[in-house]
Amino acid sequence: MTTLAAKEDEAAMRERRCIATGEVRPEEKLIRFVVGPEGDVVPDIAAKLPGRGLWVTADAAVLARAVAKNAFAKAAQASVRAAPGLVALVERLLVQHMQSDLGLARRAGLLVLGFDNVLRGLGEKVAPRALVEASEGAEDGRRKLASAAAARGLRIETIDCLSSTELSLALGRENVIHAAVKPGPLAERLIFDSARLVGFRMRPAGTSGSSPARNERDV
Repeated sequence: MTTLAAKEDEAAMRERRCIATGEVRPEEKLIRFVVGPEGDVVPDIAAKLPGRGLWVTADAAVLARAVAKNAFAKAAQASVRAAPGLVALVERLLVQHMQSDLGLARRAGLLVLGFDNVLRGLGEKVAPRALVEASEGAEDGRRKLASAAAARGLRIETIDCLSSTELSLALGRENVIHAAVKPGPLAERLIFDSARLVGFRMRPAGTSGSSPARNERDV
C-alpha cells in the first residue's frame, strides 16, 4: 500500500510547467488550479480535484501576474474567470490546510507544545521532524532551540510562516509560539505546505514579522 508520505515524495519529484513564467518546477513549488463548472478558476491546494491542472508558481507576485495577463484562459484555451482576489484566497486556503493538519497532529499525539516541552523533545529517542515557530516569535527562543538541535546533530525543518494567532486557533490554546511535530505523514505535509505559503508571505530581509515579539514561555 502506498503511504501518504510516499505519495508526497512522489509529488515532490514530479515537475510541472508554470503557466505564468513558463518555468518547469517541482510540484512542491507550485499551486494547482482547475476550471470549475461555471468557468471559474478554482485553487486545488491538495491537488486532488478532477480536471486538467493549471499550475502556477507558489508566489503571490507570479499568481497576480497570471491573473492580470489572463494566463489561465490562455492555458485552458477557453474563456475562464480568475477572480481579482485569487491571491488572497490561495494564501487563506494554504493557512487553513496547515491549521487542519496541525489540529490532526495534536489530536494524534504527534505535536509538542511550549518552549520547555519542545526543548525536552529534542533530547528524546525519536526527535521532532519539524519545529513550528510563530512568525512574530522572539529570535532568542528560536536560536536556543536551533542550537539545542545542532548540539544533538539533528537536522530539523523549521516552519515559521504562521502567526501566533493562527497557531493558537488551530491548536485551541492561547499564545502558541513554539511547537514541534513528530515524524510522519502530517509533518511532511506541513513542511510541504509551509514551503508554498512562504511564497505568499515573504518579508524583507532582516525582519521577523509584523507584530512585537512574544514571551518565550508560551503555553
